[in-house]
Amino acid sequence: MKAMNNEEILNSFEELNNHCMETLAGYTLEELRRKPAADEWSLGQMYAHLIQSARHMQLGNAMKLMSPDASGQGPAGTTGKSALGEMIYASGAFPPQRVHVPPSPQYTPQQPESHEQLREGLEAVSGLMKEVMALLPESDDQRTVEHPRFGGLNAREWFALVEMHYRHHLLQEERLVQFLGNRD
Repeated sequence: MKAMNNEEILNSFEELNNHCMETLAGYTLEELRRKPAADEWSLGQMYAHLIQSARHMQLGNAMKLMSPDASGQGPAGTTGKSALGEMIYASGAFPPQRVHVPPSPQYTPQQPESHEQLREGLEAVSGLMKEVMALLPESDDQRTVEHPRFGGLNAREWFALVEMHYRHHLLQEERLVQFLGNRD
């Protein structure tokens, strides 16, 4: 996959986010909460994970790096990417393998309370993506925040990670839609 510029990343993200909104609208809350197995996520939990990761980790770190007073606070540094991080950013995508993290209160997303909660979350991510993109031209690519597996990422890389993460979860979404019974 060729590297995308910020505008292309935002456009691709918007298509993915709209796809999530359309898929979300096709299911009842009960269906969105239905899990294929006790140790797997529901479709609603998967959407909650995308929302939480984008807002609190990916875009949160991008904003932290672009904050006017960022130089005096927090864990921002100048570390480089890990080998896995280099591979992911060189290819522009996560490897297609499933990632299974054992259930835990810190990582496992809660079941959604309503359609509105998920829709509002997806809309909030969209707004934040636009806000971050507008600030990226002023960002310092040498400043990084550490990702647990990918190493030090700058604001542009955290921004790009949102789109890659959504795209990666399309495989999980497809499995969950099949589990729920595709209605096309």
